[in-house]
Amino acid sequence: MEKAVHVTSVFQTLRTQPVVSVAKPPWSNKPHSGKLERLILQLGAGKGKFSEVEGIPRSIGCIGNNRFILRGKPLSLERMKELILEFRKLGGKELWLTNYDNVETLLALATFASELDFPEVYAVVLIDDLDKVTPVEGVNFVAELYYPEHTLDELSIYPWLHGALVVVSPEELRAGSFPGNFHGEVYVDVLFPGSARGLSFNVIELRRIHNTSAEHYHDCLAGTVAVTADGYVLPCPLLRNYVVGDLARMTLKEAVRKKRLRAFWKMTKDKIEACSSCPFKYLCHDCRALEYQATGEIDGMEYCPMPL
Repeated sequence: MEKAVHVTSVFQTLRTQPVVSVAKPPWSNKPHSGKLERLILQLGAGKGKFSEVEGIPRSIGCIGNNRFILRGKPLSLERMKELILEFRKLGGKELWLTNYDNVETLLALATFASELDFPEVYAVVLIDDLDKVTPVEGVNFVAELYYPEHTLDELSIYPWLHGALVVVSPEELRAGSFPGNFHGEVYVDVLFPGSARGLSFNVIELRRIHNTSAEHYHDCLAGTVAVTADGYVLPCPLLRNYVVGDLARMTLKEAVRKKRLRAFWKMTKDKIEACSSCPFKYLCHDCRALEYQATGEIDGMEYCPMPL
C-alpha cells in the first residue's frame, strides 16, 4: 500500500480555497434533529462520467451527476414541480437538483424552486454545460469538474457560481493541491478504489466529522430523502436497491413517514455490529453507499482500517 496522506494536508495546501468538505457531503458535520431536512431530486438518467452498471466510486456521488438505469417512465416536469412544492410544504429547507439529461429541465426546476422561498437550493452542473446556464437568483449553482482534466481557474469567468464539486483521484488527494483560484465553496469528491487493497490515503482522517448528533442519527442519511427520475424514493441516491416508496402510488408525505426510511436516518454506528465497539464511531463519517457497492451488504466494512 502506498504511503497514506493526512487529509489535514489538503486543507493546509488549499489555504486560498474555501474548502467546505472533503469526501463527505457538506451536511455531514451539521447536527440532525430526526426531521425531514433535504430532498435530492434526480432529474433524469443522467450523463455523468460514472454509471450504475460500471460502479460509482465517488465519495460525494450523491450530489454529483452520474448515469443510472431508469426502471420506469420518467416523471414529468409538472410532477417534479409538485414534489418540490410538497417538499417545501413539509418544511423542507434544502433542495439539491442533480443528474439531469438536459440543462433546460434543470433551469426550469431551479427557477420554480427559487420562487418558493427555500433557504437553500442547489443545482449541480457539469463544467461542460456551464455556458448553457443562465444564473437564477436564489439558486446556488455548483460546477462539477474532474481534476486535472479541468481546474478551478476555468471557473473564474462564472462569477455567479456558488461552489465547485472537484472530483479527484487518491493520487491527487495525496499531492494535496488543486491549482487555481475560485471565489466559491469547494467540495472535494474523492474516488475510492474497488477494495481496501487499493487505498492510498488515511481513511480515518478522511472520514473525520464533528457532528454533535452522531449518537442518535446517521451523520449523512439523517433527514435526507432522494427521489429518482422515475419516482422511486430512496434513503440515498446511490442506494438504488433500497426503495422505500413509489411516488406514482403515494405522496411524498406518505413516503417520508415510512419506517424503512426513518430506520436509515437513525442508523447510528451502534446499529452496525462491526462499528458498535469502536472508540471512533461517533467521529467517523459513514458512507453506506460506498460500503454497499464494495461488499453487497448495507452494513459492509470494506474501507475500515480498524482491526475488528
